[in-house]
Amino acid sequence: MFLRSKKKAVTDSFSPSGPANGVALPNGQTFANGAGELELDPTRMPKHIAIIMDGNRRWAKEQGWLAIRGHSVGADVTLNIITECSDLGVRALTLYTFSTENWKRSGAEVTGLMRLIAKNLKDQLPGMHSNNVQIRHIGRREGLPVFLLRQLDDCINTTHKNTGLVLNLALNYGGRAEIADTFRKLIEKVQQGLLKVEEVTEEAIGRALYTGDLPEPDLLIRTGGEMRISNFLPWQIAYAELWITPTLWPEFKPLELRRAIADFQFRDRRVGS
Repeated sequence: MFLRSKKKAVTDSFSPSGPANGVALPNGQTFANGAGELELDPTRMPKHIAIIMDGNRRWAKEQGWLAIRGHSVGADVTLNIITECSDLGVRALTLYTFSTENWKRSGAEVTGLMRLIAKNLKDQLPGMHSNNVQIRHIGRREGLPVFLLRQLDDCINTTHKNTGLVLNLALNYGGRAEIADTFRKLIEKVQQGLLKVEEVTEEAIGRALYTGDLPEPDLLIRTGGEMRISNFLPWQIAYAELWITPTLWPEFKPLELRRAIADFQFRDRRVGS
């Protein structure tokens, strides 16, 4: 059964607490098959999902473990979510992997996280490539360790011709930094005579962003319960639907991703009307 109604959105969309095997709708019904998997409408799938993967360190602290253990478990969750998005036919997935503000963390945690990201990229590249995933990096290269840049470049070069899910890894990413980089790029074109000032439109700015060749995110998911976007894709998510869950990232399952998408499909999106 597909979600085709234009009734109001699922009532628990900001703090999901519905049944484990389905999305609770206003009339108490759920949309799930016999296996407990949500049945989604493939014609109304979000084209671009952006995720703020929050809660690794809080989860590790709750377990009495070091932060890096939370990042390691979170990395396993990330792979499951990438796989689910690929299987569902989502065109693009952007993951907030490491922000420009994350450099403020302890040197040991940052180093451990960089090595973990590089190792996971190396281990997962064959599977990503065989599943037609195209890996990209958005963010500033300056400041990232050489060993991570080499692994990123290997992933990007290996998968650049793939036509399936576009996976954007936001590494050393900050939304304001992206906008600043974009305007510098456009200013240079104006100074070189390649662009007129009046041609610096919203559309031109959008095309010059890191994600300029992709549709803007239509669904933003944040785990961990915080009610803010944390400098993540501020230009691109202007019209995105927001779905915030208290679930910490290491406990986020593909079923909850499906719940977020089901809620998205149930909403009546009236952009500007």
